[in-house]
Amino acid sequence: MTEKVLVRVDGRELSLSNLTKVLYPAGGFTKAEVIDYYTRIAPVMLPRLRGRPLTVKRFPNGVERQSFFEKNAPAHTPKWVRKVTLPVPGSTMNREKIDFAVVDDLPTLVYYANLAAIEFHVPMWRVGGDGDPLPPDTLVFDLDPGAPATIVECCRVAVLLRDELERDGLECLPKTSGNKGMQLYARWDRGPGTADYAKALAQRLESAHPLVTSVMARKVRPGRVFIDWSQNNPAKTTVAPYSMRANRLPTVSTPLLWDEVEKCDEPDQLMFTAPEVLARVEEHGDLFGPSGSAP
Repeated sequence: MTEKVLVRVDGRELSLSNLTKVLYPAGGFTKAEVIDYYTRIAPVMLPRLRGRPLTVKRFPNGVERQSFFEKNAPAHTPKWVRKVTLPVPGSTMNREKIDFAVVDDLPTLVYYANLAAIEFHVPMWRVGGDGDPLPPDTLVFDLDPGAPATIVECCRVAVLLRDELERDGLECLPKTSGNKGMQLYARWDRGPGTADYAKALAQRLESAHPLVTSVMARKVRPGRVFIDWSQNNPAKTTVAPYSMRANRLPTVSTPLLWDEVEKCDEPDQLMFTAPEVLARVEEHGDLFGPSGSAP
């Protein structure tokens, strides 16, 4: 029998179900703990989600079982969840438009966590009050290591990127992907053209540093770090800061200190679980916060 618990979150009534279901079998991490994490991390995570059309990756029976990406807001989505209807060129579902949810508040975040939405992915642009897309406000570089390279090599490339961006008047902030790589974010107020800018910078670094490749083809990537500039395509999404990831343990896409990036010499040094990230926020505050440059 499915147990359900009625809760009130910021004035909204939610029915939470299957709270004892284990979503991460290796560590016994339950659905209740996933919901608790997202509730507690909300003050620093919500600013990264607000106004951005949402794509989630859901794991109804845990991270070791079948999963699926979901862009279209479910039919049973509460009326109070903000939704925007946007075109989706090239949709695999042959849809011209999709009703995206937008996580503007804690009740919406908890609603999705209760759907076993482990991962939250968003684009580098927001929608305005009328629901229309705005120009990109974030520049992102996704660093993907080709084995035997690891996040250690990603850190070396991240420093190179940081220095180049600083020379161009852009401050960037690092975070782990929660998997094997990392991303750099920079606030962008120069209108369209983020993908072209990112590609040109990636190619410039590639020509100067053998460790770097700007080419997606896997045959050229072993032992190198792929700078995926294409994540700036308006149709693409990137895992949100503070989102959990579907790994063996409940890892998180974690904002970092540059000191941690510069000193990293072992991959495990930059792998953090949900409880550890909550402790980091308690200690450091929001490393993607108002004092930084990333949205």
